[in-house]
Amino acid sequence: MNIRDATPADAATLLAFVEASLDELWKRPFPRPEIGADELEGKLALVAEDDGEAVGCAYGELFDNRVAHLNLVYVIPGRRREGVAKLLVSEFAARAREEAAEHVTLDVDTTNEIARTAWQRLGFTDWAQRMSTPLDSLEARLTDVHGGDSYASIHVQTDDAEVVEETVAKYLPRFGHSARTTVSPPRNGWVAVHDELCDRDRKVRERLSSELSNATAAVVCTLAVEDGQLVRYVLYERGSVVDEYQSVPEYYGPVPPGDAVALGANPTVVARLTGAEPGRVRAVARTASSPDELPPAADLLAEIADVLGLQGAGRG
Repeated sequence: MNIRDATPADAATLLAFVEASLDELWKRPFPRPEIGADELEGKLALVAEDDGEAVGCAYGELFDNRVAHLNLVYVIPGRRREGVAKLLVSEFAARAREEAAEHVTLDVDTTNEIARTAWQRLGFTDWAQRMSTPLDSLEARLTDVHGGDSYASIHVQTDDAEVVEETVAKYLPRFGHSARTTVSPPRNGWVAVHDELCDRDRKVRERLSSELSNATAAVVCTLAVEDGQLVRYVLYERGSVVDEYQSVPEYYGPVPPGDAVALGANPTVVARLTGAEPGRVRAVARTASSPDELPPAADLLAEIADVLGLQGAGRG
Protein backbone atom coordinates (compact mmCIF):
# COMPACT_ATOMS: atom_id res chain seq x y z
CA MET A 1 0.00 0.00 0.00
CA ASN A 2 1.41 3.37 -1.03
CA ILE A 3 0.29 6.70 0.45
CA ARG A 4 1.32 9.60 -1.78
CA ASP A 5 0.50 13.21 -2.55
CA ALA A 6 -2.43 13.71 -4.88
CA THR A 7 -1.57 15.22 -8.25
CA PRO A 8 -3.76 17.16 -10.72
CA ALA A 9 -4.25 13.86 -12.53
CA ASP A 10 -6.02 12.51 -9.42
CA ALA A 11 -8.59 15.31 -9.26
CA ALA A 12 -11.43 13.41 -10.92
CA THR A 13 -10.83 10.33 -8.75
CA LEU A 14 -10.74 12.33 -5.53
CA LEU A 15 -13.90 14.23 -6.42
CA ALA A 16 -15.60 10.91 -7.14
CA PHE A 17 -14.52 9.70 -3.67
CA VAL A 18 -15.96 12.87 -2.10
CA GLU A 19 -19.27 12.34 -3.93
CA ALA A 20 -19.36 8.69 -2.86
CA SER A 21 -18.79 9.69 0.76
CA LEU A 22 -21.62 12.23 0.65
CA ASP A 23 -23.95 9.71 -1.00
CA GLU A 24 -23.20 7.20 1.74
CA LEU A 25 -23.25 9.39 4.83
CA TRP A 26 -25.25 12.56 4.25
CA LYS A 27 -28.09 12.70 6.80
CA ARG A 28 -28.11 16.38 7.69
CA PRO A 29 -31.46 18.23 7.72
CA PHE A 30 -30.59 20.33 4.66
CA PRO A 31 -29.52 19.50 1.07
CA ARG A 32 -25.95 18.40 0.46
CA PRO A 33 -23.66 20.93 -1.23
CA GLU A 34 -22.48 20.82 -4.81
CA ILE A 35 -18.82 19.80 -4.95
CA GLY A 36 -16.76 21.54 -7.61
CA ALA A 37 -13.24 21.21 -8.94
CA ASP A 38 -12.05 23.88 -6.50
CA GLU A 39 -12.84 21.68 -3.49
CA LEU A 40 -9.23 20.46 -3.29
CA GLU A 41 -7.48 23.73 -4.11
CA GLY A 42 -4.92 24.66 -1.47
CA LYS A 43 -5.56 21.46 0.50
CA LEU A 44 -3.17 18.80 1.70
CA ALA A 45 -4.50 15.86 -0.33
CA LEU A 46 -3.29 12.25 -0.13
CA VAL A 47 -4.10 9.15 -2.15
CA ALA A 48 -3.95 5.53 -0.96
CA GLU A 49 -2.83 3.43 -3.90
CA ASP A 50 -2.48 -0.35 -4.26
CA ASP A 51 -0.91 -1.76 -7.44
CA GLY A 52 -1.60 1.52 -9.20
CA GLU A 53 -5.28 1.61 -8.17
CA ALA A 54 -6.58 4.41 -5.93
CA VAL A 55 -8.50 2.83 -3.04
CA GLY A 56 -8.88 5.82 -0.72
CA CYS A 57 -8.01 9.40 0.01
CA ALA A 58 -7.66 11.99 2.73
CA TYR A 59 -7.46 15.74 2.51
CA GLY A 60 -7.50 18.70 4.81
CA GLU A 61 -6.33 22.22 5.52
CA LEU A 62 -3.43 23.70 7.46
CA PHE A 63 -4.07 26.91 9.39
CA ASP A 64 -1.75 29.55 10.81
CA ASN A 65 -2.77 28.77 14.42
CA ARG A 66 -1.01 25.38 14.26
CA VAL A 67 -4.21 23.50 13.54
CA ALA A 68 -4.66 20.95 10.77
CA HIS A 69 -8.29 20.27 9.87
CA LEU A 70 -9.04 16.87 8.36
CA ASN A 71 -11.89 17.37 5.91
CA LEU A 72 -12.31 13.80 4.69
CA VAL A 73 -10.97 10.29 5.00
CA TYR A 74 -12.52 7.86 2.52
CA VAL A 75 -11.80 4.23 1.62
CA ILE A 76 -13.74 2.34 -1.04
CA PRO A 77 -16.11 -0.25 0.50
CA GLY A 78 -14.21 -3.28 -0.78
CA ARG A 79 -10.97 -2.22 0.93
CA ARG A 80 -12.22 -1.24 4.37
CA ARG A 81 -11.04 -2.85 7.62
CA GLU A 82 -7.57 -3.32 6.12
CA GLY A 83 -5.94 -0.38 7.88
CA VAL A 84 -6.04 1.93 4.85
CA ALA A 85 -7.79 4.74 6.72
CA LYS A 86 -5.26 4.50 9.54
CA LEU A 87 -2.38 4.80 7.07
CA LEU A 88 -4.00 7.87 5.49
CA VAL A 89 -4.52 9.55 8.86
CA SER A 90 -0.99 8.68 9.94
CA GLU A 91 0.50 10.28 6.85
CA PHE A 92 -1.76 13.32 7.18
CA ALA A 93 -0.61 13.73 10.79
CA ALA A 94 3.05 13.42 9.75
CA ARG A 95 2.63 16.08 7.05
CA ALA A 96 0.80 18.34 9.52
CA ARG A 97 3.66 18.02 12.00
CA GLU A 98 6.14 18.99 9.30
CA GLU A 99 4.14 22.21 8.93
CA ALA A 100 4.34 22.88 12.71
CA ALA A 101 0.72 21.88 13.42
CA GLU A 102 0.02 20.87 17.02
CA HIS A 103 -3.67 19.91 16.82
CA VAL A 104 -5.84 18.01 14.35
CA THR A 105 -9.56 18.75 14.12
CA LEU A 106 -12.36 17.17 12.13
CA ASP A 107 -16.15 17.13 11.81
CA VAL A 108 -18.24 14.00 12.30
CA ASP A 109 -22.04 13.80 12.19
CA THR A 110 -23.79 12.87 15.42
CA THR A 111 -25.68 10.20 13.46
CA ASN A 112 -22.46 8.46 12.35
CA GLU A 113 -21.86 6.31 15.43
CA ILE A 114 -19.27 4.09 13.74
CA ALA A 115 -17.08 7.04 12.77
CA ARG A 116 -17.56 8.77 16.14
CA THR A 117 -16.38 5.65 17.95
CA ALA A 118 -13.39 5.22 15.62
CA TRP A 119 -12.24 8.82 16.09
CA GLN A 120 -12.70 8.64 19.85
CA ARG A 121 -10.43 5.58 19.93
CA LEU A 122 -7.76 7.73 18.29
CA GLY A 123 -8.12 10.33 21.05
CA PHE A 124 -10.46 12.85 19.43
CA THR A 125 -12.83 14.56 21.88
CA ASP A 126 -15.72 17.01 21.48
CA TRP A 127 -14.74 20.69 21.69
CA ALA A 128 -17.73 22.33 20.00
CA GLN A 129 -21.22 21.51 18.76
CA ARG A 130 -22.48 22.61 15.36
CA MET A 131 -26.21 23.31 15.44
CA SER A 132 -28.89 23.98 12.82
CA THR A 133 -32.51 25.04 12.61
CA PRO A 134 -34.86 25.72 9.68
CA LEU A 135 -34.89 29.42 8.84
CA ASP A 136 -38.69 29.55 9.11
CA SER A 137 -38.48 28.15 12.64
CA LEU A 138 -35.80 30.64 13.66
CA GLU A 139 -37.72 33.62 12.32
CA ALA A 140 -40.91 32.42 14.03
CA ARG A 141 -39.16 32.25 17.39
CA LEU A 142 -37.47 35.60 16.88
CA THR A 143 -40.87 37.16 16.35
CA ASP A 144 -42.22 35.56 19.53
CA VAL A 145 -44.58 33.10 17.89
CA HIS A 146 -43.66 30.80 20.81
CA GLY A 147 -43.40 33.61 23.35
CA GLY A 148 -45.44 31.98 26.10
CA ASP A 149 -44.47 31.28 29.68
CA SER A 150 -42.33 28.39 30.82
CA TYR A 151 -43.02 26.78 34.18
CA ALA A 152 -42.46 23.43 35.84
CA SER A 153 -42.86 21.32 38.95
CA ILE A 154 -40.74 18.52 40.36
CA HIS A 155 -42.51 15.67 42.15
CA VAL A 156 -40.72 13.32 44.55
CA GLN A 157 -42.44 10.04 45.43
CA THR A 158 -42.11 10.29 49.20
CA ASP A 159 -43.96 11.50 52.27
CA ASP A 160 -40.79 12.95 53.78
CA ALA A 161 -41.00 16.61 52.81
CA GLU A 162 -38.18 17.48 55.20
CA VAL A 163 -35.66 15.35 53.29
CA VAL A 164 -36.80 16.96 50.04
CA GLU A 165 -36.35 20.44 51.52
CA GLU A 166 -32.87 19.58 52.77
CA THR A 167 -31.81 18.15 49.41
CA VAL A 168 -33.13 21.17 47.50
CA ALA A 169 -31.35 23.52 49.92
CA LYS A 170 -28.11 21.57 49.49
CA TYR A 171 -27.95 21.30 45.71
CA LEU A 172 -29.95 24.15 44.18
CA PRO A 173 -27.46 26.93 45.15
CA ARG A 174 -24.76 25.02 43.24
CA PHE A 175 -26.71 25.43 40.02
CA GLY A 176 -27.55 29.13 40.21
CA HIS A 177 -29.54 31.81 42.01
CA SER A 178 -33.27 31.25 42.40
CA ALA A 179 -35.66 34.00 43.40
CA ARG A 180 -38.29 31.64 44.80
CA THR A 181 -38.53 28.01 45.94
CA THR A 182 -41.41 26.19 47.61
CA VAL A 183 -41.73 22.60 48.80
CA SER A 184 -45.26 21.36 49.35
CA PRO A 185 -46.50 18.95 52.03
CA PRO A 186 -47.03 15.37 50.78
CA ARG A 187 -50.08 14.90 48.57
CA ASN A 188 -51.12 11.52 47.24
CA GLY A 189 -47.68 10.13 48.08
CA TRP A 190 -45.70 12.87 46.29
CA VAL A 191 -43.91 16.02 47.48
CA ALA A 192 -43.95 18.84 44.91
CA VAL A 193 -41.15 21.35 44.39
CA HIS A 194 -41.71 24.64 42.57
CA ASP A 195 -38.70 26.79 41.79
CA GLU A 196 -38.22 29.95 39.77
CA LEU A 197 -34.82 28.92 38.37
CA CYS A 198 -36.12 25.49 37.35
CA ASP A 199 -39.03 27.19 35.58
CA ARG A 200 -36.70 28.99 33.19
CA ASP A 201 -33.71 26.63 32.97
CA ARG A 202 -34.35 23.05 31.92
CA LYS A 203 -30.76 21.99 32.62
CA VAL A 204 -31.04 23.10 36.25
CA ARG A 205 -34.37 21.30 36.52
CA GLU A 206 -32.81 18.10 35.20
CA ARG A 207 -29.79 18.29 37.50
CA LEU A 208 -31.86 19.00 40.59
CA SER A 209 -34.29 16.19 39.76
CA SER A 210 -31.44 13.72 39.37
CA GLU A 211 -29.95 14.77 42.71
CA LEU A 212 -33.34 14.46 44.41
CA SER A 213 -33.79 10.96 43.02
CA ASN A 214 -30.33 9.94 44.20
CA ALA A 215 -30.60 11.50 47.65
CA THR A 216 -34.07 10.21 48.47
CA ALA A 217 -33.85 6.87 46.60
CA ALA A 218 -37.30 7.81 45.31
CA VAL A 219 -38.89 8.12 41.90
CA VAL A 220 -38.89 11.72 40.69
CA CYS A 221 -41.06 13.18 37.94
CA THR A 222 -40.64 16.62 36.36
CA LEU A 223 -43.61 18.07 34.55
CA ALA A 224 -43.24 21.28 32.55
CA VAL A 225 -44.71 23.65 30.01
CA GLU A 226 -42.11 25.35 27.81
CA ASP A 227 -42.80 28.48 25.73
CA GLY A 228 -46.48 28.11 26.58
CA GLN A 229 -46.59 25.50 23.79
CA LEU A 230 -44.69 22.36 24.70
CA VAL A 231 -45.40 19.82 27.46
CA ARG A 232 -42.60 17.65 28.85
CA TYR A 233 -42.22 15.12 31.59
CA VAL A 234 -39.13 13.20 32.68
CA LEU A 235 -39.11 10.26 35.11
CA TYR A 236 -36.01 9.49 37.18
CA GLU A 237 -35.13 6.37 39.14
CA ARG A 238 -31.92 6.24 41.22
CA GLY A 239 -30.76 9.44 39.59
CA SER A 240 -31.12 8.26 35.97
CA VAL A 241 -33.71 9.11 33.33
CA VAL A 242 -35.96 6.11 32.70
CA ASP A 243 -38.69 7.73 30.59
CA GLU A 244 -39.06 11.04 28.78
CA TYR A 245 -42.01 12.58 26.98
CA GLN A 246 -42.18 15.67 24.76
CA SER A 247 -45.53 16.55 23.24
CA VAL A 248 -43.93 17.82 19.99
CA PRO A 249 -40.72 15.78 19.51
CA GLU A 250 -39.33 18.13 16.84
CA TYR A 251 -40.38 21.37 18.53
CA TYR A 252 -36.75 22.46 18.89
CA GLY A 253 -35.73 21.21 15.45
CA PRO A 254 -35.41 17.94 13.53
CA VAL A 255 -34.32 14.87 15.49
CA PRO A 256 -33.39 11.36 14.31
CA PRO A 257 -36.41 9.03 13.99
CA GLY A 258 -35.25 6.93 16.94
CA ASP A 259 -35.05 9.99 19.18
CA ALA A 260 -38.53 11.08 18.13
CA VAL A 261 -39.91 7.68 19.15
CA ALA A 262 -38.01 7.84 22.45
CA LEU A 263 -39.74 11.13 23.28
CA GLY A 264 -43.11 9.40 23.32
CA ALA A 265 -44.43 8.15 26.65
CA ASN A 266 -43.63 4.56 27.66
CA PRO A 267 -46.85 3.43 29.39
CA THR A 268 -45.22 0.31 30.85
CA VAL A 269 -42.48 2.27 32.61
CA VAL A 270 -44.90 4.96 33.74
CA ALA A 271 -47.24 2.33 35.18
CA ARG A 272 -44.42 0.63 37.07
CA LEU A 273 -43.17 3.84 38.64
CA THR A 274 -46.39 5.74 39.29
CA GLY A 275 -49.18 3.18 39.31
CA ALA A 276 -50.89 4.91 36.38
CA GLU A 277 -53.13 2.82 34.15
CA PRO A 278 -51.16 2.19 30.89
CA GLY A 279 -54.14 2.71 28.62
CA ARG A 280 -54.82 6.16 30.09
CA VAL A 281 -51.15 7.09 29.74
CA ARG A 282 -51.18 6.07 26.10
CA ALA A 283 -54.39 8.02 25.43
CA VAL A 284 -53.36 11.25 27.16
CA ALA A 285 -49.59 11.54 26.63
CA ARG A 286 -49.77 11.75 22.86
CA THR A 287 -47.38 13.49 20.47
CA ALA A 288 -47.85 15.57 17.34
CA SER A 289 -45.87 17.47 14.74
CA SER A 290 -47.22 20.83 15.94
CA PRO A 291 -48.65 22.23 19.21
CA ASP A 292 -51.76 23.19 17.23
CA GLU A 293 -52.63 19.50 16.86
CA LEU A 294 -52.84 19.03 20.64
CA PRO A 295 -54.89 20.54 23.45
CA PRO A 296 -53.58 23.81 24.95
CA ALA A 297 -50.36 23.11 26.84
CA ALA A 298 -51.83 23.95 30.27
CA ASP A 299 -54.75 21.57 29.66
CA LEU A 300 -52.50 18.78 28.41
CA LEU A 301 -50.23 19.18 31.42
CA ALA A 302 -53.24 18.95 33.75
CA GLU A 303 -54.44 15.78 32.02
CA ILE A 304 -51.03 14.12 32.32
CA ALA A 305 -50.72 15.15 35.97
CA ASP A 306 -54.11 13.61 36.69
CA VAL A 307 -53.16 10.31 35.03
CA LEU A 308 -49.88 10.16 36.97
CA GLY A 309 -51.55 11.09 40.25
CA LEU A 310 -49.51 14.29 40.65
CA GLN A 311 -51.16 17.08 42.61
CA GLY A 312 -49.89 20.65 42.51
CA ALA A 313 -48.40 20.29 39.04
CA GLY A 314 -47.71 23.34 36.94
CA ARG A 315 -47.23 26.86 38.23
CA GLY A 316 -46.08 27.32 41.82
